[in-house]
Amino acid sequence: MQQIFNFIFKNSYRMLFLLLMGIALSLTIQSHSFHKSKVISSANFLSGGVYEKMNNIEEYFNLKIQNDELAKENARLKSIIFNVKDSTKIQFDTIAGNSKVSLITAKVIKNSYNVHENYLTLNRGAKEGIKQDMGVINSLGIVGVIENTSTNYSTVLSILNVKSPINAKIKKSNHIGSLTWNGKNTGFVQLVDVPRLSSARKGDTIVTGGQSTIFPENINIGTIHKVYIDNETNYYTLDIKLFNDMTSLGYVYVVKNKDTPEIVELEKLTKKDE
Repeated sequence: MQQIFNFIFKNSYRMLFLLLMGIALSLTIQSHSFHKSKVISSANFLSGGVYEKMNNIEEYFNLKIQNDELAKENARLKSIIFNVKDSTKIQFDTIAGNSKVSLITAKVIKNSYNVHENYLTLNRGAKEGIKQDMGVINSLGIVGVIENTSTNYSTVLSILNVKSPINAKIKKSNHIGSLTWNGKNTGFVQLVDVPRLSSARKGDTIVTGGQSTIFPENINIGTIHKVYIDNETNYYTLDIKLFNDMTSLGYVYVVKNKDTPEIVELEKLTKKDE
């Protein structure tokens, strides 16, 4: 305490000067509108800068929440699109929940792509309604098919898996083929058994065929990069450049088709009768 008093006595003249100068500046600012406006503008500039920095920090820490919300909203919008033939004519009952196809958001927590049989792991499982043989997509196209599930997690048979045949077609002609992977390049898959009548050309878009309950029709896959002719079978084999970068995956959507159980049961009965 004695040191504080000593400091005050030692610097009393300076402190008095600063006090009087502060009073003088205050009176000057109050009596002149120009000076007052400048001070307020400067104060607003400083406080605005501080608030902006604080807001940027807060937004950074809230990115995960925002990403989750965006993923859910994208899932809702994609569900609406998948349930109408003409996306410009969206009916209220589709939005209200009478749709056949819905999407479950999930995040890829593990992704393999450097072996012949690649799998992904998602942070969603049976508790969220995910089951075997559901399709997995993202904003760019297809990713794979659900292989197994636990309560909170699921594994996905990646399209970069030599055991992963998927129904696909050439968008402009609707000619169907089987999408496979030859295990060579992570950026390309192959569409085999495509009829030569399809007149496939480099640059044509490849989409899902819609002849199964796994994927809705017309989900993007990639574009034709090369066309090969099998002279023995008279069919094309197409090299497809993927829209997706399968080595860098974040949020995905699991496709849930409400009609799948009914269709699967009917097909089982049909096979028994053959």
